[in-house]
Amino acid sequence: MSGLTFVDVCSGAGGLALGLERAGFEPRLLLDDDEDAVQTLRTNRQHWNVLHTDLLGFDPKDHRESYDVDLLAAGLPRVKSSATVKRADSDIEVRLLEATVYLVHAIRPRAVLIENVPGLAHADKYQEFRDFARAELAHLGYEFSWFVVNAVDFGVPQNRKQGILVAIEQRWAAAFRPPTPTVQEPMTVGIALGPTMASRGWTDASRWAAQADQPAPTLVGGSKNRGGADLGPTGAKRKWATMGVNAHTVGDTVPGPDFVWDPELGRDNMVKITVEQAALLQGFPATWEIAGRKTARYRQVGHATPPPVGAALGQAIAEALVGDPAVPVAG
Repeated sequence: MSGLTFVDVCSGAGGLALGLERAGFEPRLLLDDDEDAVQTLRTNRQHWNVLHTDLLGFDPKDHRESYDVDLLAAGLPRVKSSATVKRADSDIEVRLLEATVYLVHAIRPRAVLIENVPGLAHADKYQEFRDFARAELAHLGYEFSWFVVNAVDFGVPQNRKQGILVAIEQRWAAAFRPPTPTVQEPMTVGIALGPTMASRGWTDASRWAAQADQPAPTLVGGSKNRGGADLGPTGAKRKWATMGVNAHTVGDTVPGPDFVWDPELGRDNMVKITVEQAALLQGFPATWEIAGRKTARYRQVGHATPPPVGAALGQAIAEALVGDPAVPVAG
């Protein structure tokens, strides 16, 4: 499966783009407004065409390579629960959703993929955005699929639900099927991180891994206006504590040979997850380098689409696009 092309907006650390690459797509253009994220993309894929710009100011007329692509992909910043569309005080996340839909008018891809919060696919409070997307794109000949995927079903050691919009031009739309789970048993944190926990000679790594016998809760990247990195809200921190992990911070290194792991003694005797380990929990390969200082690096990881999920979505879209298109109905 080859020859399919895509444009990726709000690319971040490249999780969605990496997944689409695995599914046989080639990027024509990636863009992000964060300097560290752009450096991450350029470091890992020197041949990718990466543009450092804000989606809200992007004009495809200045980048004609974005025209005539098979897919427009967008792993956008998570919209807030109170967000509504077409309101004067709409926040930046909703404006980016709208901008992505408007971009479809300009570049006319054969398919569109938007990833965001689970509620985007079905919750009443996001009905206005779904109506907006349909009003803007249905008359262009796109048909819609809204659904939710959980990264843990695709081999990612993390419970991470994502709301997905796939819009495909009518002649190919009937062939699209949402991806089905690729694993039967979820991968646990202990299995995913056990080898790295032992990499500096920590003798208790296997005992810790045995206790970390479940997938991670959803990693949360936070915003640029927020403080230092941690592993998420209060409920997530409690879940991490059951695995002997101090989720109130992000570690600089994995434990050394003298580290005493005893969660009953408090946070100081719990392990800390490093940025590199968080990337593994997000499904990135160990070779993927994240640029920037620790908090900025963790933010990129926490916001990313897990590459295995991107690959599954890309595969499903590719299978629809490379099949024989449906014969248009005369009318």
